Amino acid sequence: MPTAAPVVPLAAAAKRLPLAEQPSRILVADDEFLVAAQVTHDLATLGFVTVGPAVDGENALAIARTTMPDLALLDVQMPKRDGIAVAREIFAELGIPVVIISAYSDPHTVDSARDSGVFGYLVKPASIDQLRAAIHVAWKRFCDVARLADENDSLRKRLEERRVIEKAKWILVSRRAITEPDAMTLLQKKARDTRRPLVEVAQGIIDAEELMG
Repeated sequence: MPTAAPVVPLAAAAKRLPLAEQPSRILVADDEFLVAAQVTHDLATLGFVTVGPAVDGENALAIARTTMPDLALLDVQMPKRDGIAVAREIFAELGIPVVIISAYSDPHTVDSARDSGVFGYLVKPASIDQLRAAIHVAWKRFCDVARLADENDSLRKRLEERRVIEKAKWILVSRRAITEPDAMTLLQKKARDTRRPLVEVAQGIIDAEELMG
């Protein structure tokens, strides 16, 4: 069942780059022993290493934090904490994508899962082929989202550095009564002579100006 793009914070996802072509270790969380056993068996058949199974939501979160699996398969209705709340937390905090596997497929549950950063949704009982496909699609979507988040972080960093350099450049223009190109040349020369990043040199000029002001 398709879901919309996750809307939770993506910083943790970006930090996990670079990512493998497919996940290796998968956390299973389901309070029904037989279901957890079947999913674990199917994952082993597909070549994945299983982490867990976790017997409740709090246990799932604790295992995720200590073992850092590549992906998590979570049931919705679990003791202590439900799977959707856990999905939201482990994705926002750890950057671990989640596939929900649940007997519930009503619109409210599906919408809640989507808004929690879930990358896939399977309705029980899921066949091994459905499980394989859901994991493949979820991992591909997660990789795309993580790369986009990383690109956005890089863009924000470049824009911030440009803002700092521009501010320092105009301080030099004002202080030394020189042209903008000459101010930029001075900044670049200072960076080369001191072997420091241009933005670091620019920030030093800004700090000195603020101290004098």
